[in-house]
Amino acid sequence: MTERMERLLAQHAEKTGGAAARVFQAPGRVNLLGEHTDYSGGFCMPAALSFNTLVAASPRADGVLRLHSLDFGETVDIGLDALEGWRTGKGHKHWSAYPAGVVWSLGERGVALASAVGGADLTLSGNVPLGSGLSSSASLEVATATAVLGLAGAFLAKSEVALACQRAENAYVGAPCGIMDQFISANGVAGHALAIDTRALTAEAAPIPAELRLVVCNSMVRHSIGGGEYAERRREVEEAAAAIGRLHPAVKQLRDATVDQLDEARAGMSAEAYKRGRHVITDSGRVLEGVAALRAGDAKRFGALMNAAHVSFRDDFEASCAECNLLARLAVELPGCLGSRLTGGGFGGCTVSLVEASAAESFAKELAARYLEATKVAAQVFVCEIAGGAGEVV
Repeated sequence: MTERMERLLAQHAEKTGGAAARVFQAPGRVNLLGEHTDYSGGFCMPAALSFNTLVAASPRADGVLRLHSLDFGETVDIGLDALEGWRTGKGHKHWSAYPAGVVWSLGERGVALASAVGGADLTLSGNVPLGSGLSSSASLEVATATAVLGLAGAFLAKSEVALACQRAENAYVGAPCGIMDQFISANGVAGHALAIDTRALTAEAAPIPAELRLVVCNSMVRHSIGGGEYAERRREVEEAAAAIGRLHPAVKQLRDATVDQLDEARAGMSAEAYKRGRHVITDSGRVLEGVAALRAGDAKRFGALMNAAHVSFRDDFEASCAECNLLARLAVELPGCLGSRLTGGGFGGCTVSLVEASAAESFAKELAARYLEATKVAAQVFVCEIAGGAGEVV
């Protein structure tokens, strides 16, 4: 048993008076291609990481959801009959809104924790870096959902788990995320990226060759999808889709549109919406090209697609920052790097680089050193393992 697991179980026992616990986990993720495409019904290609949220769970009989966070050093009690008010009261903009929102959302889907077991003690511990763009929020949500389903003896398909967690973040927390993060956390496949069709909620596993590694570098610029920039970009994407739809009624989302149709409708949208639309349409297309490249073993082509995705994210979507642009540029100058890009919602966070395995450790050290020299900021750099999705830890 790992030291982290031992600490989790010890803290859970201390907080609950020795109650026996089951442990569940859900991973964070890194996205390789297809950014901000998921709320347009498009394609994206994330991979689950070995960073995760652990939840030790045991039932209660008093109608209370008791949340213990090892990371924040806090314990919160929420009556299961008071979940609706928690989001606008003490839970507003508090970490507890994420797990509370999941319990609320599962209740909408017929998984009533109160009637199933009476309540729950959940002790939470995450090692997904917060504000890094590696989806600590989805990891927390999906781990909570998996634990609640386990305690309640209930089953939901993993796509439904993802949808329930997305609803928690959208409607309860108030962050306008798409479905990608929750879907990959629930459905990840070890050693593979998933090419996700976010409208059909289906996925195709694409193998990451064993001779390659994903290296994630945290710029240390904290990002949040709850901020105004994310919501503004989403509005601009929807503006582009609406303008195309006025000329082509069959186009309901940018998933259905082509660049030619975007050009045709350009006069009916703002300059910003045009650029956002071009990014979404082309980046969704890069996912399909990326699947073909990985299946053909063409890592060089896949790396080139990552580079192009960064340029699109930087220039058309305008959601990068100077630090992440610097990291992407430094990365591709180093030996063994095939491609690099900003990953996640943008406005800070991490870059991901595709690197030859033989060069990965030296690449990570040199990238950190060059970034420190240029910015005086010590970046976190991780040579990552690609993990499987959520489940019970046995």
